[in-house]
Amino acid sequence: MELDTKRFEIRIAASDEDIAAAQRLRYRVFVEEMGAPAASADHARRLEKDAFDPFFDHLILIDRATPVADPLDRVAAVYRLLPGDRARAAGGFYSASEYDLSRIEALGRKTVELGRSCVAAPYRGGIAMHLMWNALAEYVLSREIEILFGVASFHGTDPDAIAPALSWLHHHHLAPDDLRVRARPEGFVDMDLVPEDRLDRVEALAQIPALIKAYLRLGGFVGEGAFIDRDFNTIDVCLLMDTARMAEKYHAFYTRSFARK
Repeated sequence: MELDTKRFEIRIAASDEDIAAAQRLRYRVFVEEMGAPAASADHARRLEKDAFDPFFDHLILIDRATPVADPLDRVAAVYRLLPGDRARAAGGFYSASEYDLSRIEALGRKTVELGRSCVAAPYRGGIAMHLMWNALAEYVLSREIEILFGVASFHGTDPDAIAPALSWLHHHHLAPDDLRVRARPEGFVDMDLVPEDRLDRVEALAQIPALIKAYLRLGGFVGEGAFIDRDFNTIDVCLLMDTARMAEKYHAFYTRSFARK
């Protein structure tokens, strides 16, 4: 699927207004739709923001064909990306507030932290996320990044409500030992809630958000334990992808189908 350059523009945010437009979409999705308190947000301007934003690259998708009254409403999808070599300047990774990342940091490999992925409601189920993954793959390949990681969310803070999904992730997608980051104790939720032999695969997979399933299809893993993030009204899991471990068929798909030269 090719990018319609007349309608869509996808790029790294290049100005303060670009970043504010990304933050406006995040506010619409995380605060207005999902009910996140988002303590650091600028509620007056409807911007979901935090102290990490200046250090991230903000990948944005703009639909040129849809007019908007406010230029800050022009972003249709967003992803924020923090290369590992910038983490020290940012005071560490955002995910470090929820997970002990020492195992990843000890590897000395090129990393990128992913986060704040969201798509405006009218573009869900269409090509928007495909285009974002396309651009993300180009970003990763051009920088020779080896490990991608970041937290992804289930809506709500009741682990019993998503026990089948959490248990499926624990039993079938737990990261190998050297990548097995662990949720911090202050928000830790055991994911081994349902014995493997009692899991209903259909029920479990139906509870797992599409973004998480997309990572898993490409050979991704999850860390040990989930984390309750009350500021965002979510239960988070840490997703990890090691490009060196990806099965050959997935690696070929990733590099051939997502990479754009």
